[in-house]
Amino acid sequence: MKPWAGVPSELSEMFRPHLEALAEEMIEEILAGIPEYSRPQDEEYARLVRLAVEGALRQFVDLIMDPESSWEAVAAVYREIGWAEAREGRNLDILQTSLRLGARVAWRRLASESERYNISRRTLASIAEAIFAFLDEIARAATEGYTKAREQEAGELEHRRRRLLDMLLAEPPAAPQAVADLARLAQWRVPRTVAAVVLYERGHQPFSHPSLPPDVLADVNRREPCLLVPDPEGPGRGRMLESALRNWVAALGPTVRTEDAAKSLRWAREALPLARRGILASDRLIRCADHMPVLVVFKDEELVRAVADLRLAPLKTVRPRHRERLMRTLLSCLQNGFNATEVASRLHVHPQTVRYRLHQLEELFGERLYDPETRLEMEMVLTVWLSGPQEDRPDADVIPLDGPRRREQDTAPSE
Repeated sequence: MKPWAGVPSELSEMFRPHLEALAEEMIEEILAGIPEYSRPQDEEYARLVRLAVEGALRQFVDLIMDPESSWEAVAAVYREIGWAEAREGRNLDILQTSLRLGARVAWRRLASESERYNISRRTLASIAEAIFAFLDEIARAATEGYTKAREQEAGELEHRRRRLLDMLLAEPPAAPQAVADLARLAQWRVPRTVAAVVLYERGHQPFSHPSLPPDVLADVNRREPCLLVPDPEGPGRGRMLESALRNWVAALGPTVRTEDAAKSLRWAREALPLARRGILASDRLIRCADHMPVLVVFKDEELVRAVADLRLAPLKTVRPRHRERLMRTLLSCLQNGFNATEVASRLHVHPQTVRYRLHQLEELFGERLYDPETRLEMEMVLTVWLSGPQEDRPDADVIPLDGPRRREQDTAPSE
Protein backbone atom coordinates (compact mmCIF):
# COMPACT_ATOMS: atom_id res chain seq x y z
CA MET A 1 0.00 0.00 0.00
CA LYS A 2 1.27 3.52 -0.85
CA PRO A 3 2.07 5.56 2.32
CA TRP A 4 -0.30 8.39 1.33
CA ALA A 5 -3.18 5.91 1.34
CA GLY A 6 -2.88 5.86 5.16
CA VAL A 7 -3.50 9.61 5.46
CA PRO A 8 -7.19 10.49 6.09
CA SER A 9 -8.62 11.67 2.78
CA GLU A 10 -10.54 14.57 4.38
CA LEU A 11 -7.22 16.30 5.05
CA SER A 12 -6.88 16.99 1.34
CA GLU A 13 -9.72 19.52 1.48
CA MET A 14 -8.25 21.01 4.64
CA PHE A 15 -4.84 21.53 2.91
CA ARG A 16 -6.04 22.77 -0.48
CA PRO A 17 -6.83 26.41 0.44
CA HIS A 18 -3.31 26.87 1.82
CA LEU A 19 -1.42 25.57 -1.23
CA GLU A 20 -0.84 28.93 -2.94
CA ALA A 21 0.64 30.58 0.15
CA LEU A 22 2.68 27.48 0.94
CA ALA A 23 4.06 27.41 -2.61
CA GLU A 24 5.20 31.05 -2.30
CA GLU A 25 6.94 30.31 1.00
CA MET A 26 8.65 27.20 -0.42
CA ILE A 27 9.83 29.03 -3.56
CA GLU A 28 11.19 31.90 -1.47
CA GLU A 29 13.17 29.56 0.77
CA ILE A 30 14.48 27.46 -2.15
CA LEU A 31 15.70 30.54 -4.06
CA ALA A 32 17.30 31.94 -0.91
CA GLY A 33 18.98 28.67 0.00
CA ILE A 34 20.17 27.68 -3.47
CA PRO A 35 21.85 30.54 -5.42
CA GLU A 36 21.98 28.43 -8.61
CA TYR A 37 18.17 28.62 -8.80
CA SER A 38 17.96 32.38 -8.25
CA ARG A 39 17.65 33.86 -11.74
CA PRO A 40 15.52 36.98 -11.69
CA GLN A 41 16.20 37.69 -15.36
CA ASP A 42 15.35 34.18 -16.55
CA GLU A 43 11.56 34.08 -16.76
CA GLU A 44 11.44 30.58 -18.24
CA TYR A 45 13.54 29.13 -15.44
CA ALA A 46 11.40 30.91 -12.82
CA ARG A 47 8.30 29.49 -14.49
CA LEU A 48 9.75 25.98 -14.31
CA VAL A 49 10.59 26.31 -10.59
CA ARG A 50 7.08 27.57 -9.81
CA LEU A 51 5.49 24.84 -11.92
CA ALA A 52 7.52 22.21 -10.09
CA VAL A 53 6.60 23.44 -6.59
CA GLU A 54 2.92 24.07 -7.27
CA GLY A 55 2.57 20.84 -9.24
CA ALA A 56 4.15 18.80 -6.44
CA LEU A 57 1.85 20.30 -3.83
CA ARG A 58 -1.28 19.67 -5.88
CA GLN A 59 -0.13 16.13 -6.68
CA PHE A 60 0.43 15.38 -3.00
CA VAL A 61 -3.02 16.62 -2.01
CA ASP A 62 -4.61 14.71 -4.92
CA LEU A 63 -2.91 11.51 -3.77
CA ILE A 64 -4.34 11.91 -0.27
CA MET A 65 -7.77 12.24 -1.83
CA ASP A 66 -7.20 9.46 -4.38
CA PRO A 67 -4.08 7.27 -3.97
CA GLU A 68 -4.52 6.03 -7.56
CA SER A 69 -4.57 9.47 -9.22
CA SER A 70 -2.22 9.90 -12.20
CA TRP A 71 1.41 10.91 -11.62
CA GLU A 72 2.15 11.79 -15.22
CA ALA A 73 1.69 15.58 -15.13
CA VAL A 74 4.02 16.18 -12.18
CA ALA A 75 6.44 13.42 -13.27
CA ALA A 76 6.80 15.16 -16.64
CA VAL A 77 7.70 18.41 -14.89
CA TYR A 78 10.37 16.76 -12.75
CA ARG A 79 11.78 14.86 -15.73
CA GLU A 80 12.14 18.25 -17.40
CA ILE A 81 13.88 19.62 -14.30
CA GLY A 82 16.27 16.65 -14.27
CA TRP A 83 16.94 17.28 -17.97
CA ALA A 84 17.67 20.96 -17.26
CA GLU A 85 20.05 20.08 -14.41
CA ALA A 86 22.06 17.85 -16.74
CA ARG A 87 22.18 20.52 -19.45
CA GLU A 88 23.35 23.05 -16.87
CA GLY A 89 26.25 20.75 -16.05
CA ARG A 90 25.16 20.14 -12.45
CA ASN A 91 24.67 16.88 -10.64
CA LEU A 92 21.44 16.02 -8.83
CA ASP A 93 22.70 17.01 -5.37
CA ILE A 94 21.40 20.57 -5.76
CA LEU A 95 17.96 19.30 -6.78
CA GLN A 96 17.91 16.93 -3.81
CA THR A 97 18.74 19.87 -1.54
CA SER A 98 15.90 21.92 -2.98
CA LEU A 99 13.45 19.06 -2.40
CA ARG A 100 14.54 18.80 1.23
CA LEU A 101 14.17 22.55 1.69
CA GLY A 102 10.67 22.48 0.26
CA ALA A 103 9.68 19.51 2.42
CA ARG A 104 11.04 21.27 5.52
CA VAL A 105 8.86 24.33 4.81
CA ALA A 106 5.78 22.16 4.29
CA TRP A 107 6.42 20.16 7.45
CA ARG A 108 7.02 23.32 9.47
CA ARG A 109 3.71 24.79 8.29
CA LEU A 110 1.90 21.52 8.97
CA ALA A 111 3.33 21.24 12.50
CA SER A 112 2.31 24.79 13.34
CA GLU A 113 -1.28 24.22 12.13
CA SER A 114 -1.74 20.71 13.54
CA GLU A 115 -3.22 21.82 16.86
CA ARG A 116 -5.63 24.23 15.19
CA TYR A 117 -6.94 21.45 12.98
CA ASN A 118 -6.75 18.87 15.76
CA ILE A 119 -4.41 16.57 13.80
CA SER A 120 -3.26 13.64 15.95
CA ARG A 121 0.37 12.56 16.36
CA ARG A 122 -0.44 9.29 14.61
CA THR A 123 -1.81 11.16 11.60
CA LEU A 124 1.23 13.48 11.60
CA ALA A 125 3.46 10.40 11.50
CA SER A 126 1.47 9.06 8.52
CA ILE A 127 1.80 12.42 6.74
CA ALA A 128 5.58 12.48 7.38
CA GLU A 129 5.96 9.00 5.90
CA ALA A 130 3.85 10.04 2.90
CA ILE A 131 6.01 13.15 2.35
CA PHE A 132 9.24 11.10 2.32
CA ALA A 133 7.76 8.56 -0.09
CA PHE A 134 6.47 11.37 -2.30
CA LEU A 135 9.93 12.97 -2.41
CA ASP A 136 11.39 9.64 -3.53
CA GLU A 137 8.92 9.44 -6.41
CA ILE A 138 9.54 12.93 -7.77
CA ALA A 139 13.30 12.47 -7.32
CA ARG A 140 13.02 9.28 -9.39
CA ALA A 141 11.28 11.21 -12.17
CA ALA A 142 14.02 13.88 -12.08
CA THR A 143 16.68 11.19 -12.26
CA GLU A 144 15.04 9.72 -15.37
CA GLY A 145 15.18 13.10 -17.11
CA TYR A 146 18.73 13.72 -15.93
CA THR A 147 19.94 10.31 -17.14
CA LYS A 148 18.27 10.70 -20.51
CA ALA A 149 19.82 14.13 -20.99
CA ARG A 150 23.29 12.87 -20.05
CA GLU A 151 22.95 9.93 -22.42
CA GLN A 152 21.89 12.23 -25.23
CA GLU A 153 24.65 14.68 -24.39
CA ALA A 154 27.20 11.88 -24.40
CA GLY A 155 25.86 10.71 -27.75
CA GLU A 156 26.08 14.21 -29.19
CA LEU A 157 29.61 14.65 -27.87
CA GLU A 158 30.66 11.28 -29.28
CA HIS A 159 29.14 12.21 -32.64
CA ARG A 160 31.05 15.51 -32.67
CA ARG A 161 34.30 13.73 -31.77
CA ARG A 162 33.81 11.24 -34.62
CA ARG A 163 33.18 14.14 -37.00
CA LEU A 164 36.30 15.84 -35.69
CA LEU A 165 38.32 12.66 -36.22
CA ASP A 166 37.08 12.44 -39.82
CA MET A 167 37.90 16.12 -40.37
CA LEU A 168 41.44 15.80 -39.00
CA LEU A 169 42.19 12.73 -41.12
CA ALA A 170 40.71 14.16 -44.31
CA GLU A 171 42.75 14.99 -47.38
CA PRO A 172 43.20 17.77 -48.24
CA PRO A 173 43.34 19.09 -44.66
CA ALA A 174 40.36 21.03 -43.33
CA ALA A 175 40.68 24.75 -42.62
CA PRO A 176 42.27 25.42 -39.18
CA GLN A 177 39.29 27.52 -38.09
CA ALA A 178 36.85 24.74 -38.96
CA VAL A 179 38.93 22.31 -36.89
CA ALA A 180 39.10 24.76 -33.99
CA ASP A 181 35.33 25.36 -34.03
CA LEU A 182 34.43 21.67 -34.06
CA ALA A 183 37.13 20.86 -31.48
CA ARG A 184 35.54 23.36 -29.11
CA LEU A 185 32.12 21.71 -29.53
CA ALA A 186 33.73 18.29 -29.08
CA GLN A 187 35.51 19.46 -25.90
CA TRP A 188 38.90 18.57 -27.40
CA ARG A 189 42.00 20.74 -27.05
CA VAL A 190 43.84 20.93 -30.36
CA PRO A 191 47.42 19.69 -29.70
CA ARG A 192 50.63 20.61 -31.48
CA THR A 193 51.41 17.04 -32.58
CA VAL A 194 49.43 13.84 -33.16
CA ALA A 195 49.87 10.29 -34.41
CA ALA A 196 47.26 8.08 -36.05
CA VAL A 197 46.70 4.45 -35.04
CA VAL A 198 45.02 1.90 -37.30
CA LEU A 199 43.53 -1.18 -35.63
CA TYR A 200 42.64 -4.75 -36.52
CA GLU A 201 41.06 -7.27 -34.14
CA ARG A 202 43.14 -10.26 -33.10
CA GLY A 203 41.43 -13.57 -33.92
CA HIS A 204 37.66 -13.80 -34.21
CA GLN A 205 36.43 -13.52 -30.62
CA PRO A 206 34.68 -10.26 -29.64
CA PHE A 207 36.80 -7.55 -28.06
CA SER A 208 35.87 -4.77 -25.71
CA HIS A 209 36.28 -1.13 -26.63
CA PRO A 210 39.83 -0.08 -25.69
CA SER A 211 40.02 1.94 -22.49
CA LEU A 212 41.54 5.22 -23.64
CA PRO A 213 42.07 8.68 -22.10
CA PRO A 214 39.41 11.22 -23.07
CA ASP A 215 41.86 13.23 -25.19
CA VAL A 216 42.31 10.31 -27.62
CA LEU A 217 39.86 10.55 -30.52
CA ALA A 218 38.65 7.04 -31.34
CA ASP A 219 36.22 5.27 -33.63
CA VAL A 220 36.51 1.48 -33.49
CA ASN A 221 33.13 0.91 -35.17
CA ARG A 222 34.08 2.32 -38.55
CA ARG A 223 35.13 0.13 -41.47
CA GLU A 224 38.76 0.93 -40.64
CA PRO A 225 38.98 1.31 -36.83
CA CYS A 226 41.42 4.03 -35.90
CA LEU A 227 42.55 6.50 -33.23
CA LEU A 228 44.19 9.89 -33.16
CA VAL A 229 46.60 10.32 -30.24
CA PRO A 230 47.58 13.82 -29.10
CA ASP A 231 51.18 14.41 -27.98
CA PRO A 232 52.20 10.80 -28.77
CA GLU A 233 55.76 11.35 -27.54
CA GLY A 234 54.58 12.54 -24.13
CA PRO A 235 55.40 10.72 -20.88
CA GLY A 236 53.62 7.40 -20.54
CA ARG A 237 51.77 7.67 -23.85
CA GLY A 238 53.46 4.62 -25.33
CA ARG A 239 52.74 2.47 -22.29
CA MET A 240 49.14 3.66 -22.29
CA LEU A 241 48.67 2.57 -25.91
CA GLU A 242 50.42 -0.76 -25.35
CA SER A 243 48.07 -1.54 -22.46
CA ALA A 244 44.85 -0.25 -24.05
CA LEU A 245 45.40 -1.97 -27.40
CA ARG A 246 46.64 -5.39 -26.25
CA ASN A 247 43.56 -7.05 -27.80
CA TRP A 248 44.19 -5.39 -31.16
CA VAL A 249 46.81 -5.52 -33.88
CA ALA A 250 47.73 -1.84 -33.89
CA ALA A 251 50.01 0.26 -36.10
CA LEU A 252 51.08 3.68 -34.81
CA GLY A 253 51.92 6.17 -37.53
CA PRO A 254 54.78 8.65 -37.12
CA THR A 255 54.35 11.78 -35.02
CA VAL A 256 53.34 14.74 -37.16
CA ARG A 257 51.88 18.22 -36.80
CA THR A 258 48.14 18.10 -36.15
CA GLU A 259 47.37 19.53 -39.60
CA ASP A 260 49.33 16.61 -41.13
CA ALA A 261 47.38 13.86 -39.33
CA ALA A 262 46.40 12.26 -42.65
CA LYS A 263 50.10 11.61 -43.39
CA SER A 264 50.49 9.69 -40.14
CA LEU A 265 47.37 7.70 -41.06
CA ARG A 266 48.82 6.78 -44.47
CA TRP A 267 51.93 5.24 -42.91
CA ALA A 268 49.88 3.36 -40.32
CA ARG A 269 47.78 1.98 -43.16
CA GLU A 270 50.94 0.78 -44.89
CA ALA A 271 52.13 -1.05 -41.77
CA LEU A 272 48.96 -2.90 -40.79
CA PRO A 273 48.73 -5.21 -43.86
CA LEU A 274 52.40 -6.11 -43.40
CA ALA A 275 51.68 -7.03 -39.78
CA ARG A 276 48.74 -9.19 -40.82
CA ARG A 277 51.04 -11.00 -43.28
CA GLY A 278 53.62 -11.55 -40.55
CA ILE A 279 56.25 -9.33 -42.16
CA LEU A 280 56.09 -6.99 -39.17
CA ALA A 281 55.76 -8.48 -35.68
CA SER A 282 52.27 -7.78 -34.35
CA ASP A 283 52.52 -9.10 -30.80
CA ARG A 284 52.83 -5.50 -29.56
CA LEU A 285 52.19 -1.97 -30.81
CA ILE A 286 53.81 -1.50 -34.24
CA ARG A 287 55.62 1.84 -34.38
CA CYS A 288 56.02 2.87 -38.00
CA ALA A 289 59.00 5.06 -37.15
CA ASP A 290 60.91 1.88 -36.20
CA HIS A 291 60.19 0.16 -39.53
CA MET A 292 60.63 2.85 -42.16
CA PRO A 293 63.00 0.86 -44.43
CA VAL A 294 60.49 -2.00 -44.60
CA LEU A 295 57.56 0.34 -45.17
CA VAL A 296 59.33 2.33 -47.87
CA VAL A 297 60.51 -0.71 -49.79
CA PHE A 298 57.21 -2.59 -49.53
CA LYS A 299 55.34 0.28 -51.10
CA ASP A 300 56.44 -1.34 -54.38
CA GLU A 301 57.05 -5.09 -54.03
CA GLU A 302 57.77 -5.49 -57.71
CA LEU A 303 60.63 -3.05 -57.27
CA VAL A 304 61.89 -5.07 -54.30
CA ARG A 305 61.96 -8.22 -56.42
CA ALA A 306 63.77 -6.43 -59.22
CA VAL A 307 66.39 -4.95 -56.88
CA ALA A 308 66.85 -8.28 -55.08
CA ASP A 309 67.30 -10.10 -58.37
CA LEU A 310 69.90 -7.56 -59.40
CA ARG A 311 71.82 -6.92 -56.17
CA LEU A 312 71.65 -10.31 -54.44
CA ALA A 313 72.12 -12.53 -57.49
CA PRO A 314 75.68 -13.62 -56.48
CA LEU A 315 74.19 -15.37 -53.43
CA LYS A 316 72.46 -17.89 -55.70
CA THR A 317 75.81 -19.65 -56.05
CA VAL A 318 76.00 -20.28 -52.28
CA ARG A 319 74.64 -23.53 -50.86
CA PRO A 320 71.24 -22.91 -49.15
CA ARG A 321 72.43 -23.93 -45.67
CA HIS A 322 75.04 -21.18 -45.63
CA ARG A 323 73.16 -18.47 -47.58
CA GLU A 324 71.14 -16.92 -44.74
CA ARG A 325 74.23 -16.68 -42.50
CA LEU A 326 75.98 -14.69 -45.20
CA MET A 327 72.94 -12.50 -45.70
CA ARG A 328 72.63 -11.68 -42.00
CA THR A 329 76.35 -10.98 -41.80
CA LEU A 330 76.15 -8.74 -44.88
CA LEU A 331 73.22 -6.78 -43.46
CA SER A 332 74.98 -6.29 -40.12
CA CYS A 333 78.16 -5.19 -41.93
CA LEU A 334 76.19 -2.65 -43.96
CA GLN A 335 74.55 -1.36 -40.79
CA ASN A 336 77.79 -1.16 -38.79
CA GLY A 337 80.31 0.12 -41.32
CA PHE A 338 81.96 -3.28 -41.86
CA ASN A 339 83.38 -3.19 -38.33
CA ALA A 340 84.05 -6.90 -37.66
CA THR A 341 84.13 -6.50 -33.88
CA GLU A 342 80.80 -4.67 -33.77
CA VAL A 343 79.19 -7.12 -36.21
CA ALA A 344 80.47 -10.08 -34.18
CA SER A 345 78.91 -8.59 -31.05
CA ARG A 346 75.55 -8.09 -32.82
CA LEU A 347 75.51 -11.62 -34.27
CA HIS A 348 77.00 -13.29 -31.17
CA VAL A 349 79.85 -14.89 -33.11
CA HIS A 350 83.65 -14.62 -33.04
CA PRO A 351 85.18 -11.66 -34.98
CA GLN A 352 87.22 -14.15 -36.99
CA THR A 353 83.96 -15.75 -38.16
CA VAL A 354 82.80 -12.35 -39.41
CA ARG A 355 86.08 -11.78 -41.24
CA TYR A 356 85.82 -15.21 -42.86
CA ARG A 357 82.29 -14.53 -44.07
CA LEU A 358 83.21 -11.02 -45.20
CA HIS A 359 86.02 -12.50 -47.29
CA GLN A 360 83.46 -14.81 -48.93
CA LEU A 361 81.15 -11.83 -49.59
CA GLU A 362 84.01 -9.89 -51.19
CA GLU A 363 84.68 -12.83 -53.50
CA LEU A 364 80.98 -12.97 -54.44
CA PHE A 365 80.29 -9.25 -54.91
CA GLY A 366 83.70 -7.79 -55.67
CA GLU A 367 84.01 -3.99 -55.57
CA ARG A 368 80.23 -3.59 -55.67
CA LEU A 369 80.18 -4.57 -51.99
CA TYR A 370 81.59 -1.15 -51.08
CA ASP A 371 79.82 0.97 -53.68
CA PRO A 372 77.68 3.51 -51.73
CA GLU A 373 74.60 3.27 -54.00
CA THR A 374 74.75 -0.53 -54.18
CA ARG A 375 75.21 -0.79 -50.42
CA LEU A 376 72.10 1.32 -49.81
CA GLU A 377 70.00 -0.85 -52.11
CA MET A 378 71.32 -4.08 -50.58
CA GLU A 379 70.66 -2.85 -47.04
CA MET A 380 67.06 -1.97 -47.90
CA VAL A 381 66.37 -5.27 -49.64
CA LEU A 382 68.04 -7.38 -46.92
CA THR A 383 66.20 -5.48 -44.17
CA VAL A 384 62.87 -6.30 -45.81
CA TRP A 385 63.75 -9.85 -46.77
CA LEU A 386 65.07 -10.90 -43.36
CA SER A 387 62.31 -9.14 -41.39
CA GLY A 388 59.43 -11.43 -42.34
CA PRO A 389 58.46 -15.05 -42.91
CA GLN A 390 60.29 -16.85 -45.68
CA GLU A 391 57.16 -17.46 -47.77
CA ASP A 392 56.36 -13.73 -47.83
CA ARG A 393 59.81 -12.53 -48.81
CA PRO A 394 59.50 -10.76 -52.13
CA ASP A 395 62.61 -12.37 -53.62
CA ALA A 396 61.99 -15.89 -52.31
CA ASP A 397 61.71 -17.23 -55.86
CA VAL A 398 64.97 -15.57 -56.84
CA ILE A 399 67.06 -16.73 -53.90
CA PRO A 400 65.17 -19.49 -52.07
CA LEU A 401 66.04 -20.40 -48.52
CA ASP A 402 65.95 -24.03 -47.48
CA GLY A 403 65.01 -25.27 -44.03
CA PRO A 404 64.50 -23.41 -40.77
CA ARG A 405 66.75 -20.66 -39.60
CA ARG A 406 69.75 -21.92 -37.67
CA ARG A 407 71.47 -20.46 -34.63
CA GLU A 408 74.69 -18.63 -35.46
CA GLN A 409 77.76 -20.84 -34.94
CA ASP A 410 80.95 -19.59 -33.45
CA THR A 411 83.23 -21.12 -36.01
CA ALA A 412 84.94 -19.87 -39.16
CA PRO A 413 86.91 -22.40 -41.23
CA SER A 414 84.11 -25.00 -41.18
CA GLU A 415 81.87 -22.57 -43.08
